[in-house]
This record gives sequence, C-alpha cells and structure tokens, in this order.
Amino acid sequence: MKKLFRNAGFTMIELLIVISILGILAVAVLSAINPIEQINRGRDTGSRSDAEQLLSAIDRYNAFQGYFPWQTGASDTTHLAYTWTSWDLASSVADTNTTPCPVSEKLSTATTGTCVGSGELKITFFTRIFDTGYNHLFIYNKGGQGDSTYICFAPKSNAFVTEAANRVLAGLPTDYPSTAVQAVANTTDCGASGNCVCLP
Repeated sequence: MKKLFRNAGFTMIELLIVISILGILAVAVLSAINPIEQINRGRDTGSRSDAEQLLSAIDRYNAFQGYFPWQTGASDTTHLAYTWTSWDLASSVADTNTTPCPVSEKLSTATTGTCVGSGELKITFFTRIFDTGYNHLFIYNKGGQGDSTYICFAPKSNAFVTEAANRVLAGLPTDYPSTAVQAVANTTDCGASGNCVCLP
C-alpha cells in the first residue's frame, strides 16, 4: 500500500503571523533606540571630529610658522586673540593683511592674491564645513599667553547637550569662551540648551 506524503511548508496564515510579530518587534526596537537621537548623535560626532582636525591643523601651523594663521607674521603681537566667530564662509575667519588671507586657505590651498597655503588640510574639508546644510563651527582664542584656541559647535543630540552642560557645571578654564555671547548661555549660536560643545 502506497503512503501519500504532503509537501512540507508554511501556510499563508503562519507566514502572516510571523511577519506581524517581526513588524511589532521592529516598531519596539525603533521606539527604544530613537532613530532621530541616533542621527543627531552621529552628526555631533562628525562635528567633533571636524573640530579636532581643525584644531590640530591650527596647532601644526602655529608650531611650524611660529604664529597663528589669523596673524600676519611672527612679529604680529596685536592680533593674538580671535573673537567668537562663526566659521561658515571662507571669508569669516581671515588674517589682518591689507588684502586679507582666509585662514581656510592658509591651512589648505591658497587661491587669493599673495596668500600661501600650508597644506595642513584638504580644500574639500573646508568645502564641506562651509556647506549651507552643515552645523557650522565657531572659533575663539582669548589671546593671552598660554590661552587655547577653541573650536565649538551647537550640539544637536541629547547626549552632547548633556556633555556641554556638565562641562559648564564642572567649572570652566579661565580662557574658555564662556560669556553669554559665546559658548555659554548663548541660545542664538548654541541651540536651545545655550551651551556649545567646545574643543579642547
């Protein structure tokens, strides 16, 4: 007597149940990880990386040339400071020559007049940070002996907002850009929290 074998497989109802369960799990995972927060944290991490590269380039330029890129030369002691400035255009941060040289060109490839580029950063780095959709960086140097150069940005993620607030609460260095028109209590430049993330 012949035995009849059924083809093994899933019924349509079983497949629909599995797909429904997977959908519910996906919604639960997305709610738990908050994708907007993750995207914002990724952007903040990118801004921090760019700020680190910019600071390193400024430090290397200073070490090699003996003066900051916004100064006209080693004998220029008048322009040690650089006030709180948004670095959103090449012309935003420049030296004080008669024909100003953008610092972005002095750190990369020069295209303006008699400016000389050092090649510390690629020109594409500045093309990216000057883009209109970029979370622009701010530069600050108080100008005193031993004062740091700070590169700051407005935090977008809750994690970076908390980090900026904790730094303010922990006590700030004396050369930190901490007045209300700079990196602390500045809701215009630093977002709703009022505190920018500043490196170093």
